[in-house]
Amino acid sequence: MEKLKKLLSKETINMDLGLLILRLGVGLSMAIFHGYGKISGGPERWERIGSAMQNLGISFLPTLWGFMAAFSEFFCSIFLVLGILFRPAALFLAFTMFIAMINHLNLPADSPNAGFSGASHAIELMAVYVGLLYLGSGKFTVTSKL
Repeated sequence: MEKLKKLLSKETINMDLGLLILRLGVGLSMAIFHGYGKISGGPERWERIGSAMQNLGISFLPTLWGFMAAFSEFFCSIFLVLGILFRPAALFLAFTMFIAMINHLNLPADSPNAGFSGASHAIELMAVYVGLLYLGSGKFTVTSKL
């Protein structure tokens, strides 16, 4: 019973462990299932991805914007996992999910993944990244001295 009380307490170790689990789960999932395919997709794919910026009235350099989205989803996710450059990485990922959300919401209604049901994953992840931006990485990082 005492161990259960300690596990459920508000001690810092529990928050740091929770942040580590969140960083590992969300970071690895994003890097492996979303980021890797985009970063290895090359300029043609980056241009397609970057064209989503047109929803904000930005039509120049779509390849650069697409590369930045791919970079965010792969490398910034790895940064989250490791706990390095944590807040900039979380900010880049939150912005990338914001653009993904806007893109889904601007698709024609009969398109697959259109509307809020298509945008829900990006909305959820954007909330997670904004939360992590405010919380920080916790103490379990590759640069921390335990």
